Amino acid sequence: MPTTKPADRAAMVHALLNPRNVAIVGASDKPGAWPERAYRNLRHYGYAGAIYPLNPSRDEIWGIPCYKRFADMPEPPDHLLVLSPARTVPDMLREGAAAGARSATIMSSGFEEANGEQGRALANELAIAIAETGLAVSGPNCMGNFNYAARFFTMTDDRPHRFVDGPVAVFGQSGGIVMAMKRTLEERGVVCGALITSGNEAGLTSADYISYFADVPSIKVIVCYLESTRDPQGFLKACRKARAAGKPVVVAKLGLSEEGQRAAAAHTGALAGSMAAFDAVASEAGVVRARNLDDVVEITELLAHTRLPAGGRPGSITFSGGMRGLLLDMAKLNGVVYHDLAPATRERLGKILGVGTIIGNPLDSGFTGLSSQSAYLECVHALLDDPNIDILLLQEELTRVPGNDRKESNMRKVNEIAATASKPIAFVSMISHGLTDYSRALRDEMRNVAFLQECDKALRAIDAVGRYVAALNTAPVEPPLPNKAGLTLLAELIAKSGAPTLDEVASKRLLATYGIEAPREESAPSEEAAVAAAARIGYPVALKAISADLPHKSDVGGVALGLKSEAEVRAAWRGIVAALAALPSKPRFEGALVAQMVTGGLELVLGVKRDPEMGSVVLFGAGGVDLELTRDVALAAAPLDEARANALIDRTRVASLIAGYRGRPPLDRPALVRALIGLSSLAWDAGDAIEEIDVNPFVLLETGGLALDGLVAISRR
Repeated sequence: MPTTKPADRAAMVHALLNPRNVAIVGASDKPGAWPERAYRNLRHYGYAGAIYPLNPSRDEIWGIPCYKRFADMPEPPDHLLVLSPARTVPDMLREGAAAGARSATIMSSGFEEANGEQGRALANELAIAIAETGLAVSGPNCMGNFNYAARFFTMTDDRPHRFVDGPVAVFGQSGGIVMAMKRTLEERGVVCGALITSGNEAGLTSADYISYFADVPSIKVIVCYLESTRDPQGFLKACRKARAAGKPVVVAKLGLSEEGQRAAAAHTGALAGSMAAFDAVASEAGVVRARNLDDVVEITELLAHTRLPAGGRPGSITFSGGMRGLLLDMAKLNGVVYHDLAPATRERLGKILGVGTIIGNPLDSGFTGLSSQSAYLECVHALLDDPNIDILLLQEELTRVPGNDRKESNMRKVNEIAATASKPIAFVSMISHGLTDYSRALRDEMRNVAFLQECDKALRAIDAVGRYVAALNTAPVEPPLPNKAGLTLLAELIAKSGAPTLDEVASKRLLATYGIEAPREESAPSEEAAVAAAARIGYPVALKAISADLPHKSDVGGVALGLKSEAEVRAAWRGIVAALAALPSKPRFEGALVAQMVTGGLELVLGVKRDPEMGSVVLFGAGGVDLELTRDVALAAAPLDEARANALIDRTRVASLIAGYRGRPPLDRPALVRALIGLSSLAWDAGDAIEEIDVNPFVLLETGGLALDGLVAISRR
């Protein structure tokens, strides 16, 4: 009779990693085959539960009884380790669940990753079977899991593993990458207590694993490799849970989705790829994204062995002027700032070192002639006490052989200081290097400090952790109240539109309901109406074709600027009509928009992109003709509040122009902030209804700001 299935997702992950017994479906004693490897590893690493091989054609395998059916086993199965052909897997799950199983790891491949009709059909059948049975399933197309707490190890890797309790949990959709991260972390002295190769995530997802590990007391850092997020909102919710529990989620996400790369109807779509959207949204939820796998190791090394810094401002002591220069160069490259030492620190260091002039931060102790251990440790204390320093970096690397007694003594003393210091301490090497058994044993003695390798990687880790801390210190956004007038208008415009985009007039009407104003302008259905509108507005004017079929009117001759007379308006009208008539697509022409020409100010871009994984992100940066040339843009998650809107602006170079650059007058930054908040509120209200919004250019003036153009792309999903 089936046992009761776990009532929640966390209980399901617990069942997956803590099984009472393991049934190996598709057992085979073929040398080197995965079933044999999994069985051997379960035994080698001390799994105490029963192991039951299943194969309908065998009575004995690996020297133990082999069973033809689940019903033949001496007890109900608990965990199914499935290695049978893909076509058999759904029925195996149903049979196993009926016999009492709670969880399964499906190593079999041939589902959606096969990219064929048969694979997709099998993936669909598998999803149905998982839903029917309620089994906790990792995979398919994976390489097994392990959990030290249960001595449970089903990975098929033949290489020896350090299987002890550790503060890091690792999971990911690529078994090869996950195991590579684990091996390198262990090489560096970072122990993984649990590992999951999640494969296609047909059952349990990244969100489930993060949520579970957030509740495991022994886990300090959660590391994952993602190719896509199956359940984006669940993923973000789980990351927020981990963040609240004080557990950073270090993510290596090395692929861009096709949706994120595809150029869309508005400029924003070409600039807001899925990786940038992931960074904008996930960072606020407590994710530390690593640029590559090396960065995963450095970031995890830092987080696993030290306390969190209050910020990302480093202080350093080097023994070499060259090392000092490397740190400064790599800090500049990675956006890390070495702040000046406080006057009191300079005075204190001068007395310790017996010199009148202190070079500064980083402190080059080679220049000062620092030699005694006591003076070195006094300098360490002095920099730790400096209010302009959040984390202390010390030049040193683990010795490979005995004989460096002074160096090792210094490191041990620093490790003692780090045990009670309020700020983290990390040693940094000049260059990446391997470890010996001696250096690994030495590292194990010093668990209060991090050992980072190479200045560039080390400073990238500092930057990543600093940004994580900044996100922790940012209060969550209160979602805006729904704009009822805006939502009503949006519904009306979508109902009327027969094109993927709203025309400029409709787009600007919608933007105006969220506080983003346009210059003085009028719609003109005819040439005579255009002439009359121009006279009312006052010359010079612009003339722009109104057509939902033309998202980029200027590219096809649909825009005329700087018209100074009636004659020029008439000529421009006729030119636009002729240009559109000549297009093979025969776009609709619904008249022209006559608009006031706005002079001065700074052209910016404001945009929204609905990312297929992360939802709506807001884009801001240099606009007009500079947009695609400079790509000076930044993204943030919607909705924005005033603090986040200002932070978004500050992440761009154009922020210095807004402030007033080289004698230019400052522009109306509060007006820009209001426009960004309004745009993000529109994106929040619209949800899936809007694919993109492109306001380019938005001209920011000394007083106020105006949307000179606007485009809203409707989602047809």
